[in-house]
Amino acid sequence: MKLVKHFNSFLSEYVNLSEARLQSLDSRVNSISSFLKNGDNPIASRYVGVIPQGSYAHRTMINPVGKYDEFDADVLLEMEENIEWSAQDYVEEVYKVFRASGRYRLMVSRHAHCVKVDYANEFHIDVVPYLERHGSHYVTNRDDDVFELTNPEGFNEWLDEKNRITSGRLVKVIRLFKYLRDYKNTFSARSIILNILLGGRVNSVLLLGDPKRYCDLPTAFTNILSDLNAYLQGNTTMPSIDDPSCLGQNFNHRWTEDQYQNFRNRIQLYYSWARAAYDEQDRAESIRLWRKIFGTSFAEISASPIMKSSMATAGTNIVSTEQFLDRDYGISEVLNPRYKLRITANVLEKPGFRNFNLRRHGNVVGPDRTIEFRISECTVPAPYQVYWKVKNTGAEATTANCIRGQVELDDGSRSRREPTKYRGKHYVECYIVQNGVCVAKDHQNVIIK
Repeated sequence: MKLVKHFNSFLSEYVNLSEARLQSLDSRVNSISSFLKNGDNPIASRYVGVIPQGSYAHRTMINPVGKYDEFDADVLLEMEENIEWSAQDYVEEVYKVFRASGRYRLMVSRHAHCVKVDYANEFHIDVVPYLERHGSHYVTNRDDDVFELTNPEGFNEWLDEKNRITSGRLVKVIRLFKYLRDYKNTFSARSIILNILLGGRVNSVLLLGDPKRYCDLPTAFTNILSDLNAYLQGNTTMPSIDDPSCLGQNFNHRWTEDQYQNFRNRIQLYYSWARAAYDEQDRAESIRLWRKIFGTSFAEISASPIMKSSMATAGTNIVSTEQFLDRDYGISEVLNPRYKLRITANVLEKPGFRNFNLRRHGNVVGPDRTIEFRISECTVPAPYQVYWKVKNTGAEATTANCIRGQVELDDGSRSRREPTKYRGKHYVECYIVQNGVCVAKDHQNVIIK
């Protein structure tokens, strides 16, 4: 049995990183960014920006599962190159700047690729020097004193595209896998490896053959797990864990053959449990089987105190302005998987800040910027109509009574510009309507921090 509501509740109450922790993390990242940007030192003079990286950019961080677990965030410190510095100098110079600060000097340590800022008993932030050299991008390896070719922005874009194919459910599946890893403690796999293995199993061809393949969270979880198991069983030894964004680079050095074999065997077992739980028609028995995977917190009857509090206070004075194609316009949604629609979001330049592609920055942008959303690809044959929807969420938009969500006809430009006013998680959707039916749509997350 799918138990969609139980999956969604389990994710929101136990797996997802809490909003309070996210806000604390965002605040600390903003403080570090401001600290490194300002000042009279070699880092401030070469500062370009701070880019979310890894789980922080991909929105796949989870609450600590074990008593002694903590979470961390990776950020890229983009800098202009200093031709007089070797690779190891970048980490050293960043470290010196932190050490010269009364605020950070006792919180930092040097590592191969980063300076770690440790917030005791909370989390740590890895600040990774990142620069462009000879037309390519590199991180620096302090231990080996070498520049390592990388394309983190391309990886963000790759994972975001895979997530779009699943209608936003891939990142949720990855969170569930990370919870499974940390809860069971029966296999070892770095988050980057999980992202590549799980994201690599998602493709639009599978969706063409089965339009409901990722239709809800338990279905997406079970089918992606099935495809992962098939891939692993087809590779009796560890395959090349290729970086999908950087040709010729892989992550095999972060895994051993023994770890791979154990992972392969465990995934085969957990898939058999998931398939049995998904196919079981008796509700109580299905819950019991899902709990074999996720533990007794899955499908608990009562909501957590945090959830109860939020449910009690949410929406008391909010004017609902959200509209829907079917309810408000009489337009049904019958998506054709053969049609492709893509919108591109570009954050426009302003004094002191450069322009950038939102997806390549993990869909994260600061306040007081302007984003241009534009249709970059549409394979639906004309004629058709274009509609847009902009939806705000979060405390600031709610307090301002500005959640929006109206469905609006395109003005003919196939684009629109929006300010980044309220901190929180928002989204923009675009719909292609042909003969009174929505045949294609795309979704763009906007995280304002």
